[in-house]
Amino acid sequence: QEKLDMSMYPVESIRNFSIIAHVDHGKSTLADRLLEITGTISKTDRNKQVLDKLQVERERGITVKAQSASLFYNHEGINYLLNLIDTPGHVDFSYEVSRSLSACQGVILVVDANEGIQAQTVANFYLAFEAQLSIIPVINKIDLKNADPERVEKQIEKLFDIPTNECIRISAKQGTNVEKVLQKIIEKIPPPQCNTADPLKALVFDSTFDHYRGVVANRGELFEFLAKSTNAKKHVHVTTVLFRYAGQVGYLIAGMKEVTEAQIGDTLFLYKQPVEPLPGFKSAKPMVFAGMYPVDQTEYNNLKSALERLTLNDSSVTVHRDSSLALGAGWRLGFLGLLHMEVFNQRLEQEYNMSVILTAPTVPYKAVLSSAKLIK
Repeated sequence: QEKLDMSMYPVESIRNFSIIAHVDHGKSTLADRLLEITGTISKTDRNKQVLDKLQVERERGITVKAQSASLFYNHEGINYLLNLIDTPGHVDFSYEVSRSLSACQGVILVVDANEGIQAQTVANFYLAFEAQLSIIPVINKIDLKNADPERVEKQIEKLFDIPTNECIRISAKQGTNVEKVLQKIIEKIPPPQCNTADPLKALVFDSTFDHYRGVVANRGELFEFLAKSTNAKKHVHVTTVLFRYAGQVGYLIAGMKEVTEAQIGDTLFLYKQPVEPLPGFKSAKPMVFAGMYPVDQTEYNNLKSALERLTLNDSSVTVHRDSSLALGAGWRLGFLGLLHMEVFNQRLEQEYNMSVILTAPTVPYKAVLSSAKLIK
């Protein structure tokens, strides 16, 4: 519980990285070992997917929400601050991956030594490659009976043009060679680019609503948010700021009356010290649409509030007001896939105690008729 002096970590000793992989290749297990080795959490057999904090993640055994953690590691006498983001592997949550990569300078690409390269391995590699991030290939599960790391190394070299000698063979479950991964992060991933003389500029890459904080008093420092898409400025009082130095990742607590006041992708800066906005994120493209209605219309406002708070945490869901003769007033929601829709509905029930009617999912399509008329 001791107070950390964050001024000990200049930009040169900061590394921001994500762990990316196909589903079930061992990202969260590797994150557990990294947290243990750096002393962020104590070593115990009960440490399994500690960054998967949501109830739905625990029940399904999958990562749904990207989670960040700060690790402190001493390498060759120098103290380093490593900011890690553990990302989902399922295609339905790929927006979480692309959003996380915008806050990083490098990635650990985890590949299962048994399964080899799979669909999301390729998709996530190209997300990192397009973002021009340093890529550290890691072959996991070498302790399995059917593991064939040599075959996987050749796959990585053939598909991604990464030499086989750059691959690190590990067992995240047993902790084999995981220390090498930490050393490689420091050697290969560059520190964030920034100038300490410039005014404060930060990217909002995640946000959440806290049930237990209640109303945060409107005092403290005055910050502004600038949205790239609209160039609209919104200023807000901030009571707690947990980042003070260039290149660091942190959080702030603001006394906001509406959850829509700050959006993911906005640029944060000090009041009356304007800056050029950061690029933000590409908006997600929904693939599956479903209607959502309260079981009882008297619950409409409560459900509206719950939807606003949950979409603050999952900004890839699109929400449009809708109404049905049979079901009354509701919304038409857009999701990235069927699993995404199931998980969103489950989170509404578990985190906000909301029972809803969800219509059968559909996708919009266009048909070219013989008369050359276009319908939607």
